[in-house]
Amino acid sequence: RGRLALVETLRAAAPWQRLRGSPAGRVVVRPEDVRIRRLVQRTETTTIFAVDASGSAALERLAEAKGAVELLLAECYVRRDRVALIAFRGREADLLLPPTRSLVRAKRALAGLPGGGGTPLAAGIDAAAALAEGIRRGGRTPVVVLLTDGRANIARSGAPGRAAAAADALEAAWALAARGTRALLIDTAFLPQEAAGRLAAAMAAHYLPMPQADAARLSRAVRRETAARG
Repeated sequence: RGRLALVETLRAAAPWQRLRGSPAGRVVVRPEDVRIRRLVQRTETTTIFAVDASGSAALERLAEAKGAVELLLAECYVRRDRVALIAFRGREADLLLPPTRSLVRAKRALAGLPGGGGTPLAAGIDAAAALAEGIRRGGRTPVVVLLTDGRANIARSGAPGRAAAAADALEAAWALAARGTRALLIDTAFLPQEAAGRLAAAMAAHYLPMPQADAARLSRAVRRETAARG
């Protein structure tokens, strides 16, 4: 939809008035002069941070990731976007922070993020996908930022086992991609992991290895994702 941009239309027509033999005091406007102003409304973005807080993402790496994510949260706050925080460890995923614009609440939830236990990666992706679907139904645009090394060892059933857990995680990733949810996977391992790369491909997500918690680089990557959807 759009509406007539009157000033711009008159400016486009003005140089041609003598050639068009315009009567005094009148402006002859032709179709090629018409300018339309299109109204583009930015869709509010909700960035869902899904953080692997399991033992495989060693505690020092989790501490680094917390520092980087805190800066990313501040970036979202400046853009007036909403943020949400999901953590997965042990046998399940927990929504630590429902979508909010409160930077204080986001920092508090992140500071209290525990570490250790198994890696229920499928549960984490499922939780992010379910939250993203609710956000989409509310008329907002979800973007999922998944921080993990991709090494799942807890299946959807809650049973341990790497093979079943990896298969479930890929299935969850495909389901997320099928919904058209834009995603960014940040590989939190010291060295890029093949499992994380496969997971990113299944999610149709951009893949970003994080040998160091470079907050500026992460911030640029998240900004690109949210801008593309906004």
